[in-house]
Amino acid sequence: MRKVTLVLDDGTEFHGTSFGYESPVAGEVVFNTAMTGYPESLTDPSYAGQLMVLTYPLVGNYGVPPFSLRPDGMATFMESDKIYASGIIVADYSEQYSHWNACECLGDWLKREKVPGITGIDTRELTKILREHGVMMGRILFDDQPADIPSAEYEGVNFVDKVSCKNVVRYNEGAGRKVVLVDCGVKNNIIRCLVNRGVEVIRVPWNYDYTTLEYDGLFLSNGPGDPDMCDEAVQIIRKQMAMSRKPICGICMGNQLLAKAAGATIYKLKYGHRSHNQPVRLVGTEKCYVTSQNHGYAVDATTLGAEWKELFVNMNDGSNEGICHVQNQWFSCQFHPEACSGPTDTEFIFDRFVDVL
Repeated sequence: MRKVTLVLDDGTEFHGTSFGYESPVAGEVVFNTAMTGYPESLTDPSYAGQLMVLTYPLVGNYGVPPFSLRPDGMATFMESDKIYASGIIVADYSEQYSHWNACECLGDWLKREKVPGITGIDTRELTKILREHGVMMGRILFDDQPADIPSAEYEGVNFVDKVSCKNVVRYNEGAGRKVVLVDCGVKNNIIRCLVNRGVEVIRVPWNYDYTTLEYDGLFLSNGPGDPDMCDEAVQIIRKQMAMSRKPICGICMGNQLLAKAAGATIYKLKYGHRSHNQPVRLVGTEKCYVTSQNHGYAVDATTLGAEWKELFVNMNDGSNEGICHVQNQWFSCQFHPEACSGPTDTEFIFDRFVDVL
C-alpha cells in the first residue's frame, strides 16, 4: 500500500497508508464517533466535501452490502446513489470482512467509487486536535506524488445545490396524503420512513417553488454545508408559511432552514455533532433521547421570534436540537430520527408529522 500524508491547514501532518482510490484530495476534516455504520455515513450527502475521520479503531470488518435497488429506485441498503464523502481516515483497516450481507471489502468499494482512504493514522490524536482547534481543511497527499497538490474550499460553497435532485421525483404515487420533500441532500431512509407510513412523497429540488403544487404537508430534509447559502429555499418556506398553515417538519438542515425562515440566525459549531450517542432532551420534560447526528451548524435559539420556541436541546453543550411554532404544526429536529445507521429512539417524529397531515 502506498504511503500517504494527511496535512491539516495548521501544518500538522499524519502519516499512513492508502487502502482506497489512489488520488490526492482536499476537504474539511471532521470526526465521527459512531461505532458502526460506515456504508450509511459514506453515502450520506451531508458529508459532501468532507474528509471523514472515524474514531472507532477497527473499520471494514463487516464489509460493504450490495448496491441493490428497490422497485421505487432507491438503494436498498445505502443512503444515496454514491459515496459523497471526499475521503475516509481510519486507525486500523480490516481487509478481511465477515457479514451475512457483505459482497465486497471497503477498500474495493472506495476504489470503484474513486474515494481515497487512509489507514494507520492515530485518529485519537487527530480528534484531539480537531476538538481543540475546531474542524479545519486538510489534504490527503501521496508521498511519491508531491507535485499534484489539491485545494478545496468549504466555507462559502453551496453544497446543497451540488447534491440536491435536479427534477421532481415521486414515490408511492396514489397513496392518498401527499408530502412535498425539499431535497437538500436527503438520506434515503427519510423517504423510506415517510413511504412506510402510507404517504405519497413528492421530492423536489432545494430551490423549487412548490407552493403551487397540491399537497398536505411539507418536509425539509438534511443536507451538507452552510445553511446561509440556501436563501432561495428560505424565501420559499416563508412564502409557504404566509400562504398556509399546512404541517411542516424539518430534519437537520431542515431545522436550520425552518429557523431561518422564522427569523433566527445560524452559527457554526466548533467541531460539530457527528455520532450515534448525542443526548437530547424534550424541552419542558425530563424525557431524554439518544440520537444520531451529523451537522456542523446550529440554530441560535435566542434569535427565534415570539411565535417560536425550542423543542429539543442538546444535553452536552446546550445547543438547539429542534424548534416548533406555538400555534401551527410547524416543527423540526436537528438530529436524525430516521437514524440508519444509529438509534431509532426518536422515529416518533415521523408519526407526529403524518398524524397531523
